[in-house]
Amino acid sequence: MATTKRGIAKQECLCACTCLRKAARAVTQLYDEAFRPLGYRATQVGILTALAQTGPVTLSALAEQTVTDRTTLTRNLRLLERKGLVRAEAGADRRERRIGVTAHGRDVVKAAYPAWSAVQRRMIVRLGKAQFTRMMQDLSKMVAAARVCC
Repeated sequence: MATTKRGIAKQECLCACTCLRKAARAVTQLYDEAFRPLGYRATQVGILTALAQTGPVTLSALAEQTVTDRTTLTRNLRLLERKGLVRAEAGADRRERRIGVTAHGRDVVKAAYPAWSAVQRRMIVRLGKAQFTRMMQDLSKMVAAARVCC
């Protein structure tokens, strides 16, 4: 059995939840480190990128797209709004608010792209292009399978 740098035995991950959460934390740490010089975290850049791609959307639509619960998303959006990166606008219905990325938010997405691209390339090199592509497809299937209503 292999061990970690600290001499802890590495165990094969058998639980989908545990394994995916460990992988997500490890990969998020890479992206957070890459975005640190810009002053942003992977979650923030992810939300900005989603909004830049879709245009203004409702909180519910953004939560669905990013697979984030509304409470967590609202907390993240407040921070981004205070930084002038997103804005909430009235929707067609008085109760509806649409969230959109500002010009400053688009600038952050553009500035983050080289760091994002470097991490992507690093992961492709470490895993190999075929395995990386297969993994991305499998993860998309995993999200879809988990979101199927009982």
